[in-house]
Amino acid sequence: MFPWYKIDTVLLDMDGTLLDLHFDNHFWLHLVPEQLSFQRKISLDDANALVKQAYYSVVGTLDWYCLDYWQGYLNLDILALHHASADRINIRQDSMPFLQALAGASKRRILFTNAHPQSLALKLTHTNLADGLDALLSSHESGYPKEHPQFWQYAFEKFDLNPARCLFIDDSEVILAASKQAGVGYQLGVSNPDSKKPHTVFKQFPAVSNLLHAL
Repeated sequence: MFPWYKIDTVLLDMDGTLLDLHFDNHFWLHLVPEQLSFQRKISLDDANALVKQAYYSVVGTLDWYCLDYWQGYLNLDILALHHASADRINIRQDSMPFLQALAGASKRRILFTNAHPQSLALKLTHTNLADGLDALLSSHESGYPKEHPQFWQYAFEKFDLNPARCLFIDDSEVILAASKQAGVGYQLGVSNPDSKKPHTVFKQFPAVSNLLHAL
């Protein structure tokens, strides 16, 4: 699928790419509205509408991914809720075999995630994902989400990367496009980010439902 001899580093998204997105979808689309409904004594429909409007107002910004922002905005203990539902955090079955194969091919493996550092820490605690990575970066460190060109500039400099010799893997076509615009040489989508939902169709980039098919 790719000219691997031209690729030195594989840049990897976390949620929906290496981890099952079901945890995040359940958390933000079900658990948060339920808790909001209970706390504010409003209907679940009203809570869902409130949350949906709040999400859309910051989509594509760092606040969208920031636990501190949502904790303040919604007045919910978001981190405590994360810990309470941590049993839903699961690594994809293809992730570790793929990461191990990359190591065997002497490819550098770097995690690029929009996840908040506390969410990232929780997910690393509940999986063995860190064992398959050489380095990791939360976009919160850069001050910009992966959708923003400044994130990529920061990341390239931090890890001394030649972007033309990098492959970036993500379940978001918008973020894949941002990486391409920033100069990343190769892109790959993940078509089944949530194990409980239908596959998504990528229009601009190749995509796989099993990471091992990229090798």
